[in-house]
Amino acid sequence: MKTVIENAAIATVDGAGTEHASGHVVIENDRIAAVGAGKAPDGEYDERVDGSGHLVTPGLINTHHHLYQWATRGLAADHTLFEWLVALYPIWGRLDADITHAAATAGLTRLATTGCTTVADHHYVFPRDGGDQIEALAAARIRVGVRLHVVRGSMDRGESQGGLPPDNLVEETEAALLGTEAAIDRFHDDSAGAHLQIAAGPCSPFSVSERLMTGAAELARRKGVRLHTHLAETIDEERQCLAEAGCTPAEYADKLGWLGDDVWFAHSIHLAPEAIRRMGATGTGAAHCPTSNGRLGAGIAPVRQLLDAGVPVGLGVDGAASNESGGLGEELHQSLLQARQRGGPRALTTREALWMGTMGGARCLGRENDLGSIEVGKLADLAVWELNGLNYAGITDPVAALVLGATPPIARLFVGGATVVTGGSPREQSEDEIARELAVASARLRETL
Repeated sequence: MKTVIENAAIATVDGAGTEHASGHVVIENDRIAAVGAGKAPDGEYDERVDGSGHLVTPGLINTHHHLYQWATRGLAADHTLFEWLVALYPIWGRLDADITHAAATAGLTRLATTGCTTVADHHYVFPRDGGDQIEALAAARIRVGVRLHVVRGSMDRGESQGGLPPDNLVEETEAALLGTEAAIDRFHDDSAGAHLQIAAGPCSPFSVSERLMTGAAELARRKGVRLHTHLAETIDEERQCLAEAGCTPAEYADKLGWLGDDVWFAHSIHLAPEAIRRMGATGTGAAHCPTSNGRLGAGIAPVRQLLDAGVPVGLGVDGAASNESGGLGEELHQSLLQARQRGGPRALTTREALWMGTMGGARCLGRENDLGSIEVGKLADLAVWELNGLNYAGITDPVAALVLGATPPIARLFVGGATVVTGGSPREQSEDEIARELAVASARLRETL
C-alpha cells in the first residue's frame, strides 16, 4: 500500500525541528517513504488524504499507564497516593483476565482516539485466581491496533513486611522473577517494527524487596529488555525510604544499579539537583504524568531541570483510576501548564511539550530509531489532527493550536501505515460495544463494595 497525506501542516519533530506549513507525507507499507514541503512526488498512490486544515505529527507515545485501572475510575477521589492505594488494592485483588481485557480494550481505545500510537502499560497485579493477565493485555492490543510495551510488574512486599499491598496480592520473589522471565520469553519482540514488547517492572520501592529490585535488573539486562518502576512520586515515599534505607528513593535506585539508558522511571517529582544530574549523566528516562500528579496532589515534576540535564522525558497518562480522562493528547497541554506553574512562562515551550509526547517518549522506550519523529525510513505511526472549526479559528500556529487549545479530534491515526482511527472513532471496533463490555466488567469487580 502507498498512501499520501498532502496539503497538511507537518511537525516532524526531527532533530532540526523541521516543520512545513503545507506539506506531504508518503507512507509505503509500514514506513515513511517521503516527507517535505508542497505537493507529493508524482506517482501512483492507493490513497490520497487531503490534509487541508489538519496538522500531522508523529503518533504520541504514552510512557506510563495501568490499563486495568479503567475498571475502577472515580473511586477514592480525594485521597493521597498511599490512601488511594490502600483503598483500591483489595478491589484490584479481584481482577481476572476478562476484566483486565475489557479495561485494557477501553483504555487503549481512548488513547488511540487522542493521538496515541504506542503505550507502555505497567501491570503489577496478579491475583492468584486471576488467569493470564499478560495474554489479556496482548489480546486487547490486537483488537485496538496500537503498539504495546507491557511492563511485567511485580510486588513481593505485603503489609506484614511493611509494604502497602495486602499479603494476598503479592508474589514470592522468585515467582515474580520467573513470571517476568516467562513473559519476556513468550511475548517480547525485539524487531524494529515490534508491536509488542516486554519490560521488567517491580512496582515501587515501598511495595517490593531489595532482592526483587536487583533480581529484576539482572534479569532484564540478561534478556536485553528495559527496566521501569515508580520513583520519587510523593513526599510519603521519600520519608519511608529515608526511614528504612537511610537514603532518598533516587539514591536507593542508584545504589541498586537502577540508573542507565535502559531504565525509565514514572513520575520523578521529588528529586534533588544531584539526582537530576545523575539521571541525565546516565541517560535514565522519566515518564511525566501531569494530570495524575495533580489528581493525587503528588506535586509538580521538575521538567525544565530534567530536560536541561539531558534526561529523556516522555509523557504518561498513568492509570485511569488516577486520571479518569485517560487521554494522551491533553497531557501535552497539562505538561506545559504545570511546567509554567512551577517555573514561569518560559519553563516549557509548545514544541518541547510536543517533543516530550513523541521523541522523548520514544527515547524512554528505546524506540527512537523507529518512532517519535516523521523521517524517511521510520515507522509510519502518524496522528492527523483536525484543526478546522471554532476551537482553532484564528490560531495561525498549528502546534500552538494542538498544545494550547482543546485537544483536537483525530481525523486519522496510522500505526505502521494501517489506519486505527478514522473520523475520531476506532476503525475496527465499536465504541458502544467496548463501553458495554467495560460496564459489565467494572460492575462485576465492584459488586462486593
